[in-house]
Amino acid sequence: MLELQLKPEEFALFRKYIYEKVGISLSDQKTTLVKGRLNKRVNQLGLTSFKEYYHYLIDDETGDELTFFVSAISTNVTSFFRETSQWTWLQGYLPQLATAKKEKKIRIWSAGCSSGEEPYTILMFLQNHLHDFESWDIKILATDISSKVLSRAIAGTYESKQVEQLPKDMVLKSFEKIKVDNEVKYQIKPFLKNKVLFRLYNLITDPFFFKNQFDMIFCRNVMIYFDDSNRHELIGKYTKLLPKGAPLFLGSSESLTTHRDSLKLLGSSIYQRL
Repeated sequence: MLELQLKPEEFALFRKYIYEKVGISLSDQKTTLVKGRLNKRVNQLGLTSFKEYYHYLIDDETGDELTFFVSAISTNVTSFFRETSQWTWLQGYLPQLATAKKEKKIRIWSAGCSSGEEPYTILMFLQNHLHDFESWDIKILATDISSKVLSRAIAGTYESKQVEQLPKDMVLKSFEKIKVDNEVKYQIKPFLKNKVLFRLYNLITDPFFFKNQFDMIFCRNVMIYFDDSNRHELIGKYTKLLPKGAPLFLGSSESLTTHRDSLKLLGSSIYQRL
């Protein structure tokens, strides 16, 4: 495989393009990462420079190459029940939410859902901690900018090692054992999967035309890719979609320095709509 050099002017083209398309802000320190993750792709396409790949990328009208590019330079690392302290907090909050609801209806947004572990975790959590779970009308909107990870999320099929840390009774209630190429895998049961609506969605450029508010929003380890301007704008949009008292969950490495008049920090990157 030909080892290509990523010139500063080529990196600048990629940085401008990805910022305008999806809001991802690439610092100069990301040059080596971009070079390493795109070199194989450039070779696969039979191109001879990153400049050629840039033109291939912007000329692709299907959007498929943009999806590949975003997936290549971002990190889709996820697992079931990440951020343990947030689930502990939510367990205490859940009775309050259930009591306050006039209708037995809960709506949640998992923004940046990656390969589905987060929305399915939310459902497994509710199944185990929400009284009379079966009688509730629960819908989760799960969105991501990558069609590649969304296809995995929709399939809801996971390796044995991905579920081995879950309690055995939870695995029995939530997954079906299946065989794929003589390998045992675990697939989310249909009654849970049917509660999730997966959609391709760009948090920066797509319109926030939502008819109703959400009872909680999860946007964890997404804004680390955005600059201050896009973070500020996105949090403002989230705030409008949350009723008073509702929580917004961010990743453990993310914090807010703005919107203090509308969001209160409760701990563990959990913010409450004032």
